[in-house]
Amino acid sequence: MHDYDLLVVGSANADLVIGVERRPGPGETVLGSDLAVHPGGKGANQAVAAARLGARTALLARVGDDDHGRLLLDSLRTAGADTSGVLTGGAPTGVALITVDPSGDNSIVVSPGANARLAPEDVRAAAPLLASARVVSLQLEIPLETVAEVVRAAAAGTDGRPGPRVVLNPSPAAPLPGEVLARCDPLVVNEHEARFLLGDDPAGGSTEPEEWAAALLTRGPRSVVVTLGERGALVADDGRTVRVPSLPVGAVDTTGAGDAFTGALAWRLGVGDDLETAVRFAVRVGAAAVTRAGAQQSFPTAEDVARL
Repeated sequence: MHDYDLLVVGSANADLVIGVERRPGPGETVLGSDLAVHPGGKGANQAVAAARLGARTALLARVGDDDHGRLLLDSLRTAGADTSGVLTGGAPTGVALITVDPSGDNSIVVSPGANARLAPEDVRAAAPLLASARVVSLQLEIPLETVAEVVRAAAAGTDGRPGPRVVLNPSPAAPLPGEVLARCDPLVVNEHEARFLLGDDPAGGSTEPEEWAAALLTRGPRSVVVTLGERGALVADDGRTVRVPSLPVGAVDTTGAGDAFTGALAWRLGVGDDLETAVRFAVRVGAAAVTRAGAQQSFPTAEDVARL
Protein backbone atom coordinates (compact mmCIF):
# COMPACT_ATOMS: atom_id res chain seq x y z
CA MET A 1 0.00 0.00 0.00
CA HIS A 2 1.41 3.36 -1.03
CA ASP A 3 0.50 6.31 1.17
CA TYR A 4 1.08 8.79 -1.66
CA ASP A 5 0.29 8.88 -5.36
CA LEU A 6 3.03 11.47 -5.69
CA LEU A 7 6.02 12.76 -3.73
CA VAL A 8 7.43 16.03 -5.04
CA VAL A 9 11.04 16.79 -4.09
CA GLY A 10 11.95 20.33 -4.94
CA SER A 11 11.80 24.04 -4.35
CA ALA A 12 9.45 26.29 -2.44
CA ASN A 13 9.65 30.02 -3.15
CA ALA A 14 7.77 33.20 -2.45
CA ASP A 15 6.90 34.77 -5.82
CA LEU A 16 7.22 38.56 -5.79
CA VAL A 17 5.26 39.67 -8.84
CA ILE A 18 5.09 43.04 -10.62
CA GLY A 19 3.05 43.75 -13.75
CA VAL A 20 4.83 45.89 -16.37
CA GLU A 21 3.84 47.40 -19.70
CA ARG A 22 7.14 46.08 -21.04
CA ARG A 23 10.26 44.62 -19.54
CA PRO A 24 13.13 47.06 -18.98
CA GLY A 25 16.23 47.05 -21.15
CA PRO A 26 19.77 47.35 -19.71
CA GLY A 27 20.09 50.46 -17.57
CA GLU A 28 16.41 51.29 -17.94
CA THR A 29 13.83 51.83 -15.20
CA VAL A 30 10.16 51.18 -15.79
CA LEU A 31 7.21 51.61 -13.44
CA GLY A 32 5.07 48.62 -12.59
CA SER A 33 2.00 47.61 -10.65
CA ASP A 34 1.73 47.12 -6.89
CA LEU A 35 3.89 44.27 -5.62
CA ALA A 36 2.01 41.00 -5.06
CA VAL A 37 3.46 38.15 -2.99
CA HIS A 38 2.35 34.63 -3.87
CA PRO A 39 3.46 31.12 -2.86
CA GLY A 40 5.52 29.51 -5.63
CA GLY A 41 8.62 27.50 -6.47
CA LYS A 42 8.51 24.60 -8.91
CA GLY A 43 8.35 21.93 -6.21
CA ALA A 44 5.64 23.56 -4.12
CA ASN A 45 3.74 24.47 -7.30
CA GLN A 46 3.67 20.86 -8.49
CA ALA A 47 2.59 19.61 -5.06
CA VAL A 48 -0.23 22.16 -4.81
CA ALA A 49 -1.35 21.51 -8.40
CA ALA A 50 -1.61 17.77 -7.81
CA ALA A 51 -3.22 18.10 -4.39
CA ARG A 52 -5.84 20.53 -5.69
CA LEU A 53 -6.78 17.97 -8.33
CA GLY A 54 -7.32 15.39 -5.60
CA ALA A 55 -3.95 13.62 -5.48
CA ARG A 56 -2.48 12.15 -2.32
CA THR A 57 0.62 14.32 -2.44
CA ALA A 58 3.58 15.09 -0.18
CA LEU A 59 6.41 17.59 -0.59
CA LEU A 60 10.04 17.23 0.49
CA ALA A 61 11.51 20.73 0.53
CA ARG A 62 13.18 23.34 2.72
CA VAL A 63 11.89 26.80 3.65
CA GLY A 64 13.09 29.51 6.01
CA ASP A 65 11.66 30.19 9.46
CA ASP A 66 10.03 33.37 8.16
CA ASP A 67 6.79 34.82 6.83
CA HIS A 68 7.45 33.55 3.31
CA GLY A 69 7.94 30.02 4.64
CA ARG A 70 4.70 30.21 6.59
CA LEU A 71 2.89 31.47 3.47
CA LEU A 72 4.09 28.41 1.57
CA LEU A 73 3.14 25.94 4.30
CA ASP A 74 -0.33 27.49 4.53
CA SER A 75 -0.85 27.23 0.77
CA LEU A 76 0.28 23.59 0.69
CA ARG A 77 -1.96 22.61 3.59
CA THR A 78 -4.95 24.48 2.18
CA ALA A 79 -4.57 22.55 -1.08
CA GLY A 80 -4.42 19.28 0.85
CA ALA A 81 -0.74 18.44 0.41
CA ASP A 82 1.18 16.64 3.18
CA THR A 83 3.86 18.99 4.58
CA SER A 84 5.53 16.56 6.98
CA GLY A 85 8.54 16.52 4.65
CA VAL A 86 8.95 20.30 4.54
CA LEU A 87 12.05 21.21 6.58
CA THR A 88 12.43 24.64 8.15
CA GLY A 89 15.51 26.76 8.73
CA GLY A 90 19.09 27.10 7.57
CA ALA A 91 18.47 30.09 5.29
CA PRO A 92 15.70 32.47 4.26
CA THR A 93 12.90 31.07 2.11
CA GLY A 94 13.73 31.19 -1.58
CA VAL A 95 12.35 34.13 -3.56
CA ALA A 96 11.45 34.55 -7.24
CA LEU A 97 11.29 38.06 -8.68
CA ILE A 98 8.77 37.98 -11.54
CA THR A 99 7.74 40.61 -14.07
CA VAL A 100 4.64 39.92 -16.16
CA ASP A 101 3.85 41.87 -19.34
CA PRO A 102 0.36 42.48 -20.80
CA SER A 103 0.60 39.41 -23.08
CA GLY A 104 1.06 37.20 -20.02
CA ASP A 105 4.73 36.42 -20.69
CA ASN A 106 7.03 36.50 -17.69
CA SER A 107 10.69 36.96 -16.78
CA ILE A 108 11.99 35.44 -13.55
CA VAL A 109 15.06 35.80 -11.33
CA VAL A 110 15.35 33.30 -8.47
CA SER A 111 17.19 33.63 -5.15
CA PRO A 112 17.37 29.98 -4.01
CA GLY A 113 17.73 30.65 -0.26
CA ALA A 114 16.74 27.58 1.74
CA ASN A 115 16.22 25.55 -1.46
CA ALA A 116 20.00 25.44 -1.94
CA ARG A 117 20.30 23.81 1.51
CA LEU A 118 18.06 20.82 0.68
CA ALA A 119 20.84 18.25 0.88
CA PRO A 120 21.36 14.54 0.06
CA GLU A 121 21.27 13.74 3.78
CA ASP A 122 17.77 15.27 3.93
CA VAL A 123 16.73 12.77 1.24
CA ARG A 124 18.28 9.87 3.15
CA ALA A 125 16.48 10.97 6.32
CA ALA A 126 13.21 11.03 4.37
CA ALA A 127 13.61 7.44 3.09
CA PRO A 128 10.21 6.32 4.51
CA LEU A 129 8.50 9.16 2.62
CA LEU A 130 10.18 8.14 -0.63
CA ALA A 131 9.31 4.47 -0.08
CA SER A 132 5.63 5.33 0.40
CA ALA A 133 5.18 7.09 -2.98
CA ARG A 134 4.29 5.62 -6.36
CA VAL A 135 5.88 8.48 -8.30
CA VAL A 136 8.51 11.06 -7.36
CA SER A 137 8.67 14.35 -9.29
CA LEU A 138 11.83 16.45 -9.44
CA GLN A 139 13.02 19.79 -10.85
CA LEU A 140 16.39 21.60 -10.73
CA GLU A 141 15.74 24.49 -8.31
CA ILE A 142 17.45 22.36 -5.63
CA PRO A 143 21.07 21.08 -5.74
CA LEU A 144 21.76 18.54 -8.49
CA GLU A 145 23.47 16.25 -5.95
CA THR A 146 20.16 16.12 -4.05
CA VAL A 147 18.27 15.28 -7.24
CA ALA A 148 20.81 12.52 -7.94
CA GLU A 149 20.35 11.14 -4.41
CA VAL A 150 16.57 10.91 -4.93
CA VAL A 151 17.12 9.09 -8.23
CA ARG A 152 19.58 6.66 -6.61
CA ALA A 153 17.12 5.92 -3.82
CA ALA A 154 14.30 5.38 -6.32
CA ALA A 155 16.49 3.02 -8.34
CA ALA A 156 17.46 1.01 -5.24
CA GLY A 157 13.90 0.57 -3.95
CA THR A 158 13.11 -0.55 -0.41
CA ASP A 159 13.10 -4.03 1.12
CA GLY A 160 13.13 -5.70 -2.27
CA ARG A 161 10.28 -3.56 -3.58
CA PRO A 162 10.83 -1.27 -6.57
CA GLY A 163 11.18 2.42 -5.83
CA PRO A 164 8.93 5.16 -7.23
CA ARG A 165 8.76 6.07 -10.89
CA VAL A 166 10.81 9.22 -11.58
CA VAL A 167 9.43 12.27 -13.40
CA LEU A 168 11.98 15.06 -13.96
CA ASN A 169 11.57 18.55 -15.37
CA PRO A 170 15.14 19.89 -15.82
CA SER A 171 14.30 23.52 -15.05
CA PRO A 172 16.27 25.70 -14.80
CA ALA A 173 18.17 23.81 -17.50
CA ALA A 174 21.44 22.19 -16.42
CA PRO A 175 23.55 19.25 -17.61
CA LEU A 176 22.24 15.94 -16.26
CA PRO A 177 24.34 12.91 -15.33
CA GLY A 178 23.61 9.69 -17.19
CA GLU A 179 22.44 7.92 -14.03
CA VAL A 180 19.74 10.57 -13.60
CA LEU A 181 18.63 10.55 -17.25
CA ALA A 182 18.39 6.75 -17.23
CA ARG A 183 15.65 6.81 -14.56
CA CYS A 184 13.49 9.56 -16.10
CA ASP A 185 10.10 8.19 -17.11
CA PRO A 186 9.35 10.74 -18.45
CA LEU A 187 11.86 13.54 -18.86
CA VAL A 188 9.60 16.62 -19.24
CA VAL A 189 11.12 19.52 -21.21
CA ASN A 190 10.01 22.68 -22.95
CA GLU A 191 11.68 23.92 -26.14
CA HIS A 192 14.44 25.80 -24.31
CA GLU A 193 15.26 22.87 -22.02
CA ALA A 194 15.25 20.41 -24.92
CA ARG A 195 17.68 22.52 -26.96
CA PHE A 196 19.93 23.03 -23.91
CA LEU A 197 20.17 19.31 -23.16
CA LEU A 198 20.85 18.51 -26.81
CA GLY A 199 23.79 20.93 -26.89
CA ASP A 200 25.71 20.53 -30.16
CA ASP A 201 23.46 17.71 -31.38
CA PRO A 202 22.17 18.65 -34.87
CA ALA A 203 18.62 17.85 -33.68
CA GLY A 204 18.85 20.90 -31.42
CA GLY A 205 18.83 23.09 -34.52
CA SER A 206 15.60 21.56 -35.77
CA THR A 207 12.24 23.24 -35.38
CA GLU A 208 10.52 19.85 -35.03
CA PRO A 209 9.90 18.68 -31.45
CA GLU A 210 9.70 15.10 -32.77
CA GLU A 211 13.41 15.37 -33.61
CA TRP A 212 14.26 16.80 -30.19
CA ALA A 213 12.42 13.96 -28.48
CA ALA A 214 14.06 11.27 -30.60
CA ALA A 215 17.52 12.68 -29.92
CA LEU A 216 16.82 13.04 -26.18
CA LEU A 217 15.68 9.41 -25.98
CA THR A 218 19.14 8.34 -27.18
CA ARG A 219 20.57 10.00 -24.05
CA GLY A 220 18.91 7.42 -21.82
CA PRO A 221 15.49 8.50 -20.50
CA ARG A 222 12.75 5.88 -20.72
CA SER A 223 10.30 8.41 -22.16
CA VAL A 224 10.20 12.09 -23.11
CA VAL A 225 7.43 14.68 -22.97
CA VAL A 226 7.97 18.00 -24.76
CA THR A 227 5.64 20.80 -23.67
CA LEU A 228 4.72 23.15 -26.51
CA GLY A 229 2.73 25.89 -24.75
CA GLU A 230 -0.43 26.77 -26.64
CA ARG A 231 0.35 23.95 -29.12
CA GLY A 232 -0.02 21.30 -26.42
CA ALA A 233 2.60 18.61 -25.87
CA LEU A 234 4.44 15.74 -27.53
CA VAL A 235 4.85 12.25 -26.06
CA ALA A 236 7.70 9.95 -27.12
CA ASP A 237 8.36 6.44 -25.84
CA ASP A 238 8.93 2.93 -27.22
CA GLY A 239 9.55 4.18 -30.74
CA ARG A 240 6.20 5.99 -30.78
CA THR A 241 5.57 9.72 -30.94
CA VAL A 242 2.17 11.34 -30.34
CA ARG A 243 1.16 15.01 -30.51
CA VAL A 244 -1.43 16.05 -27.94
CA PRO A 245 -3.12 19.33 -28.91
CA SER A 246 -3.99 21.93 -26.32
CA LEU A 247 -7.34 23.62 -25.82
CA PRO A 248 -7.97 27.14 -27.11
CA VAL A 249 -8.07 29.39 -24.04
CA GLY A 250 -7.41 33.06 -23.35
CA ALA A 251 -3.99 33.22 -21.63
CA VAL A 252 -3.85 35.67 -18.72
CA ASP A 253 -0.62 34.58 -17.00
CA THR A 254 1.63 31.65 -17.88
CA THR A 255 3.39 31.65 -14.48
CA GLY A 256 3.36 28.14 -13.06
CA ALA A 257 1.51 26.57 -15.99
CA GLY A 258 4.36 24.17 -16.68
CA ASP A 259 4.40 23.16 -13.02
CA ALA A 260 0.64 22.54 -13.07
CA PHE A 261 1.13 20.39 -16.18
CA THR A 262 3.96 18.34 -14.66
CA GLY A 263 2.24 17.92 -11.29
CA ALA A 264 -0.91 16.69 -13.00
CA LEU A 265 1.07 14.37 -15.28
CA ALA A 266 3.03 12.84 -12.39
CA TRP A 267 -0.15 12.30 -10.37
CA ARG A 268 -1.97 10.54 -13.20
CA LEU A 269 1.01 8.23 -13.69
CA GLY A 270 0.85 7.53 -9.94
CA VAL A 271 -2.75 6.36 -10.19
CA GLY A 272 -2.03 4.09 -13.13
CA ASP A 273 -2.63 6.07 -16.32
CA ASP A 274 -0.40 5.30 -19.31
CA LEU A 275 1.82 8.16 -20.41
CA GLU A 276 -0.31 9.42 -23.30
CA THR A 277 -3.48 9.41 -21.19
CA ALA A 278 -1.68 11.26 -18.39
CA VAL A 279 -0.38 13.89 -20.83
CA ARG A 280 -3.85 14.42 -22.32
CA PHE A 281 -5.14 15.21 -18.84
CA ALA A 282 -2.12 17.36 -17.96
CA VAL A 283 -2.54 19.48 -21.11
CA ARG A 284 -6.06 20.36 -19.96
CA VAL A 285 -4.74 21.28 -16.50
CA GLY A 286 -2.05 23.51 -18.01
CA ALA A 287 -4.64 25.22 -20.23
CA ALA A 288 -6.88 25.90 -17.23
CA ALA A 289 -3.95 27.31 -15.24
CA VAL A 290 -3.07 30.04 -17.77
CA THR A 291 -6.60 31.50 -17.67
CA ARG A 292 -6.00 32.96 -14.19
CA ALA A 293 -3.27 35.15 -12.71
CA GLY A 294 -0.48 33.82 -10.52
CA ALA A 295 0.94 30.37 -9.96
CA GLN A 296 -0.61 28.32 -7.16
CA GLN A 297 -3.80 30.36 -6.91
CA SER A 298 -4.40 29.76 -10.64
CA PHE A 299 -4.28 25.97 -10.41
CA PRO A 300 -7.56 24.24 -11.22
CA THR A 301 -9.58 21.68 -9.31
CA ALA A 302 -10.76 18.51 -11.03
CA GLU A 303 -14.13 20.22 -11.50
CA ASP A 304 -12.48 23.19 -13.26
CA VAL A 305 -10.69 20.82 -15.65
CA ALA A 306 -13.89 18.91 -16.40
CA ARG A 307 -15.58 22.18 -17.40
CA LEU A 308 -13.00 23.03 -20.08
